Amino acid sequence: MIPRSPTRILHVDGDTFFASCEVALDATLSGRPVWVGGGRNGSGIVIAANREAKRFGIATGMACYEAKRACPHGVLTRPQYDEYRRLSQAMFRILEEYTPTMAPMSIDEGFLDLTSMDRYVWRHTTAADYVSGLRERIRSEVGVPVSAGLGSSPWMAKLATSAAKPGFVEVPPDGEAEFLRDRPVGELCGVGRRRERSLAALGARTFGDVARLSSTLLKQRFGIWGQQLWLFANGRWSEPLVLEVKDRTTISSSTTLPRDEPDYGAALIFALSEMSRLVGQLRRERIQAREMSLGIRFADFTETGARHRFVHPQCRNSVFNTALDVMFDEAMAGAWKPVRQIRLCLWNLKRLDTQPTLWGGTDAERWGAVDEAMERLEGAYGRGTVMTGAQLALRRLDVAHENPKAKCPFVPAREMAKNLWGDDRDPMRRKADGERQLEKVAAHHYG
Repeated sequence: MIPRSPTRILHVDGDTFFASCEVALDATLSGRPVWVGGGRNGSGIVIAANREAKRFGIATGMACYEAKRACPHGVLTRPQYDEYRRLSQAMFRILEEYTPTMAPMSIDEGFLDLTSMDRYVWRHTTAADYVSGLRERIRSEVGVPVSAGLGSSPWMAKLATSAAKPGFVEVPPDGEAEFLRDRPVGELCGVGRRRERSLAALGARTFGDVARLSSTLLKQRFGIWGQQLWLFANGRWSEPLVLEVKDRTTISSSTTLPRDEPDYGAALIFALSEMSRLVGQLRRERIQAREMSLGIRFADFTETGARHRFVHPQCRNSVFNTALDVMFDEAMAGAWKPVRQIRLCLWNLKRLDTQPTLWGGTDAERWGAVDEAMERLEGAYGRGTVMTGAQLALRRLDVAHENPKAKCPFVPAREMAKNLWGDDRDPMRRKADGERQLEKVAAHHYG
């Protein structure tokens, strides 16, 4: 009987991705401090900065004029989000060649299941050489550097990547407890400030501290998660790449404006435009939302907001925009400070089972049909073919002030899969046919 191979998960993450894309697009920027941002009159914020820029203290969220003051010889570039998506797609196509099971998690980040590679692919090499070849291909063909971490679970792989940047770190199964011992528990994905404070109250600030606690105590305080954390800290936790995706519970967006916006009318246009994008996402995924919220952060980091609950679940632009208009007025009543960030969230989601027609008997049915028609046109002719009044107003505002888009919208995994593989199947449901797929990968690399 062939012994079962240990679970090996690889995490790959683009290094300072947006800034690295700018260097890939313009070779003259190589080796120079580069940051991405902009805004009207150069008053916007830094969206991303490469490692050369970070050596001068330039960080995401810093005002661009402060970045220029800190590094006068550095280069400010305006964001090119369509190019970033193109380079991201090229990167994931390369990653797909190195494993039968790959799950993109964001525009520059993904997990690869490398379990059993030692039997089928690594017969003539090592994991380090294999990953080195992968990283070199992405660097040479896409122009973007990536870091990677290999461990026995997605948790471990992601921590290994953080330790590796810029580079690669493999954490062997028998070395996980030692690797984790002195690392703060706050580095683990899923450990928020509340859990971090609760663990600190028990004297657990590092994984080594967690390992010395009683597993029973942790289970009593944190449930199953506490027990899993104890196993993880002791190097006893392995987990395959998750193949099932739970139904979405929220759709949200957090947008930092190109500059601190004193014009509340312009801020509302940003909010309405972003809401149109979120509603488009609702329609593409065939779901509806019953509740929505608006959050506003001002330039001095104070906040305000509003919530709304619909009588029935909704997926129409007109309904959400009307509600958002009222919520914005409510949230901004008496405000006078410039707006820095706008957060939108749709939740209490359910499946959309109806199919509207243009000849529906009510205004609601007809507006639903208009939204449906817009989505079909965009699907056939590309994004931006049809837009709402808010999106058109934002485009005109951007042109007038030479504004970049406020953010690069996160592309959900399903949409990434459609771009990569030509269908909308969830990438994490592309279950491999075990040995056949592994042998295919091996043949691709070694003939």
